[in-house]
Amino acid sequence: MTMTTKLGVISDTHGDVLDTLRAVDLFRQRGVSVVVHCGDIGGSQIVRLFRGLETHYVYGNTDGESEILRREIEAAGGTLHGMSGSLEIEGVRIFFLHGHENKTFNKALDGGDWNLICYGHTHQSDLRMHGETMLLNPGAFQRVRTPRVAVVTLPELTVESFDIS
Repeated sequence: MTMTTKLGVISDTHGDVLDTLRAVDLFRQRGVSVVVHCGDIGGSQIVRLFRGLETHYVYGNTDGESEILRREIEAAGGTLHGMSGSLEIEGVRIFFLHGHENKTFNKALDGGDWNLICYGHTHQSDLRMHGETMLLNPGAFQRVRTPRVAVVTLPELTVESFDIS
């Protein structure tokens, strides 16, 4: 019997504590058990909000490669994957990155190794297929009208987007 897992996808929080708290609450209400944060985290205060959720992070272009952020993520029980990361959940191969490094993004996209690629950076929601690979950008929390996140049901790869406000 196949299990289902809810994966929360969030990006570009840029230190927005109030909306990020709303997003974390939504993830908990929706039964999300694993979260991927696709970078531009915006500080330690954001990381603390994810305590109690299995959360995987990558650096975004505004995060630098901050040791302070790395230590805070570890203290909160999260995992920092550097500039890109990968997971396999319910047999679904997931790659995630911020998206500002075009060479890494294109290599992942063209390699055909992933069922799902999650990214951020553009501040625009995106959900489309590239061959057999689903591309997902949940949206952003700054320079947008409405902050957005996504919840992916695995292994089915069904995606729901949610406005946070």
